[in-house]
Amino acid sequence: MKTQRSDGADAPDIVIITGLSGSGMSSATNAFEDLGFFCVDNLPVTLLPTFARLVQSDDRDKPHIERAALVINIREGHFLHEFPDQLKALRDIGLSVFVLFLEASDDALRRRFSETRRPHPAETGTGLLESIRAERAAMEEVRTLADHIIDSSDHTVHTLRRVLVERFSHDPQGTPMRVQVFSFGHKYGGPRDVDLLFDVRHLPNPYFVAELRDLSGHDRRVVNYLTASAEVQETLRRFGELLEYLLPLYRREGKAYVSVGIGCTGGRHRSVMIANMLARRLRRTGFDAVANHRDVKKAKVPKRKPESRRRKVEGRGPEAEGQRPKAEGRRQEAERRGQKAEGGRQRAGIGKRKAEDSTP
Repeated sequence: MKTQRSDGADAPDIVIITGLSGSGMSSATNAFEDLGFFCVDNLPVTLLPTFARLVQSDDRDKPHIERAALVINIREGHFLHEFPDQLKALRDIGLSVFVLFLEASDDALRRRFSETRRPHPAETGTGLLESIRAERAAMEEVRTLADHIIDSSDHTVHTLRRVLVERFSHDPQGTPMRVQVFSFGHKYGGPRDVDLLFDVRHLPNPYFVAELRDLSGHDRRVVNYLTASAEVQETLRRFGELLEYLLPLYRREGKAYVSVGIGCTGGRHRSVMIANMLARRLRRTGFDAVANHRDVKKAKVPKRKPESRRRKVEGRGPEAEGQRPKAEGRRQEAERRGQKAEGGRQRAGIGKRKAEDSTP
């Protein structure tokens, strides 16, 4: 890596990413996006003054672009000769502009194009190596205007990103890694696109505690119940230590976002509490961590009938027990009355037949 010139600007308004095709301009653009820059790929040189008006604002309270990264490369064709004048015009109006030029050896560029099997943008039918050399010659004037030159021949995507983050981030370690910790219930299906997954169904379940069943893992009573368990405390400690070990390694490899799933049976009690606790711990250690809960509103516990009502319906209540003899007595009395009435009807029928027989 070779430095041509530096203007000392720690936070440029515009970074112009340029260089040789295959040298890592796309990877550099991704790194600037992770740093919060507004990135535009292949912006025509002639549009630089127009774009500058979106960055420069006399009234800082009005919407504007804070930091921008623009990619300009060989595809500009004959417009490349206008680059020096356009760059000077941007600096003349007071913008801090930083030109970053990426390059690599002919062998490295030839290997990369062979691996990707993509045509070189300067290809004219003379072969890959001649196209690389032609582009290098065409970009020479732009290279002389660079504030910083990076030879990416020996860089990987990850090491190149690390160099850019260390150079252009306000934080020497770069922007905080974004971590989403979300809870879910296995009964509603597993999550998609998750980087790490933890199962907490081994922990005590508040669902089986009558006064906690209708609450969620956000409620202080559920939190107190779970944190009173030594198993919960040990699980939180081990999960937290594992994440604090793994996340910096993910970040070293260029990963800016990690999702962590925490699952229990219904996604209402244990996973919600654990997700909240882990996100809080990660924020304290410098990660941009948030907790989201996929199923906490789905897991509605069915309302149970009041005990006295159930006992009445099922005939087990004390009032129902006392009323049984009375009901049985009324039924027997009704049967006796029915039998007497039937006997009277039979006697009346016999008397009527005798009267009919005695009639001359």
